[in-house]
Amino acid sequence: MSATDPHPNAYLDFDVDTLAGMVPIRPVVFSIGSNLGDRLGYLQAAVDSLRITPNLSIVEVSPVYETDPVGPVPDQPLFLNAVVRADTTLASLVLLERAQAIENAHRRTREVPGGPRTLDVDLIVVGERIKNTPLLTLPHPRAAERAFVLVPWLDIDPAATLPEHGPVADLVARLDLSVIRRRPDLTIET
Repeated sequence: MSATDPHPNAYLDFDVDTLAGMVPIRPVVFSIGSNLGDRLGYLQAAVDSLRITPNLSIVEVSPVYETDPVGPVPDQPLFLNAVVRADTTLASLVLLERAQAIENAHRRTREVPGGPRTLDVDLIVVGERIKNTPLLTLPHPRAAERAFVLVPWLDIDPAATLPEHGPVADLVARLDLSVIRRRPDLTIET
């Protein structure tokens, strides 16, 4: 091989990790919220449950925010919200199933869509994945308009980008931030 020859593997058109049975590590973002019972306790339980999830590693947890409810049931208690960034090799549907299992383990009910809940664990993004199926839409279909997702996310990832929507900082600049208040007196153990 001469100095002008390309790398010996330059002509191979395959993913070595895939051939080796490895799965790529992708960043993932979850939004967690609670407006019933021990709100902070439920957020901590969600983070603890995500921490023990196989093949998922928490990178960072945002500060806690108190937010006004949004959606079809405005007359309900205030929410506590946070965002969790993690790295994972899990498939997006497995992540959705895990999020729902965590909600169910903490007595999440769905009798009133958008109503009060002990715990909400939403899958916001899985890398740059775009998905629109009856079971899962990525990125989360309403993330671009939700201060309780974007503001905490921006706190822990100033360069964050929401696929198909652009930089999170630009999205936050367009939002009404009067509905969200940082709670420095509340913290989630990581």
